[in-house]
Amino acid sequence: MLRRFSLYGFLKNQRYFEPFIILYFLQQGLSFTQIGLLIGFRELCINLLEVPSGAFADLFGRRRCMMLSFAAYIASFALFGASRSYAQLFAAMFFFSIGEAFRTGTHKAMIFTWLRVEGRLAERTKVYGYTRSWSKIGSAVSTIVAVAIVWYAQDYAWVFFLAIIPYVAGLINFAGYPKELEGRPASRVHLRDVYTHLCRCIGDAAKVRGLRRLVVESMSFEGVYKAVEDYLQPVVKNLALLLPVLAWLGDTRRSALLIGVVYLALYLGSAWASRGAHLLVARAGGETQGSRALWKIVLATYVVLVPLLYFGLYQAAVVAFVLLAMVQNLWQPALISRFEAYAGEAEGATVLSIESQARAIATMVVAPVFGMAVDYVRANGPGAEFWPVALIPAAIALAMLLTPLREASSQPAKPTAGPGRFPQ
Repeated sequence: MLRRFSLYGFLKNQRYFEPFIILYFLQQGLSFTQIGLLIGFRELCINLLEVPSGAFADLFGRRRCMMLSFAAYIASFALFGASRSYAQLFAAMFFFSIGEAFRTGTHKAMIFTWLRVEGRLAERTKVYGYTRSWSKIGSAVSTIVAVAIVWYAQDYAWVFFLAIIPYVAGLINFAGYPKELEGRPASRVHLRDVYTHLCRCIGDAAKVRGLRRLVVESMSFEGVYKAVEDYLQPVVKNLALLLPVLAWLGDTRRSALLIGVVYLALYLGSAWASRGAHLLVARAGGETQGSRALWKIVLATYVVLVPLLYFGLYQAAVVAFVLLAMVQNLWQPALISRFEAYAGEAEGATVLSIESQARAIATMVVAPVFGMAVDYVRANGPGAEFWPVALIPAAIALAMLLTPLREASSQPAKPTAGPGRFPQ
């Protein structure tokens, strides 16, 4: 199953549009404020669908929800490639949100179910980090393919159309997943059952002190980073325009070439970081302690990134963005393992979807703020345009480090009172 899990991650990250999606929006004539609103809409839809999708996965079957997710992605890619208006982009984002909502949390829960069946739950950080590393390897391969597509087509729309092919292969991969990874779906389920299951999980999550802390951390780290990471694309494009040695290629091709080089390094570094996350946890003395150390690193990186972006020092700023990506990929396996430690088998997908929903809320709020701030600075100054996307996260990271850590331990005890109850 590790091969199938890794293949899922590899195929899922064949998103040829990912290194170019902001440039695609700019090509469509959107401002950064409009882009921020579009991203905020995406996260709002994910937020509305996230936890209900986890409850459906727990009650109806996880593999079925994953197949629904990939079908929604395929519809989204087709709409993005054919979009000719702002309204059509919102429709494409809606289908993309369905795909995200029914995927995030669900596949992680399937991995943890397999680990329980195999008696390897103690290896959760190592195994999840390994499978996540294949996702990043997939992203590295995707970047090479994406650059080739943009190089020859010189039109960003084709990166959406061609992304449909690996997602069809992903649907075929799910057909080979064993039935025990469906979780424990009921033979007959009513909407009232979903509502009851959802309310119980949310209620328990709100009552548990350590879990509340994890939700806040996910919002502050993951949610904010998700809004920050896309600004690497226009930063690299600005850097490409400053390099006279590439001027003969034309704007689209030289931007594509430099973005390809940067994203290839980013994804390979991220794969290495994901695979080594368990080593950081072991050296730090636990998942909580390792996460605390990463908060310090990310704060320092954002603080350094502010003046780099303010003064337009894009070469060094690109390096800082790559470092942020590597830290995020050290962070994610440890965070997911901390969340999973609070969940039983019956509510695994729902609890992990709560984590994803928390991220979506944060991104939904900060993405439009970043867009408006960048447009304002671009029009009025001071400094180069992108420095607000580092200043705001730096303040959030500082606040998290100054907040007392109230998590009981890095390895909370598993529930002993049966399904639907988290450790206190």
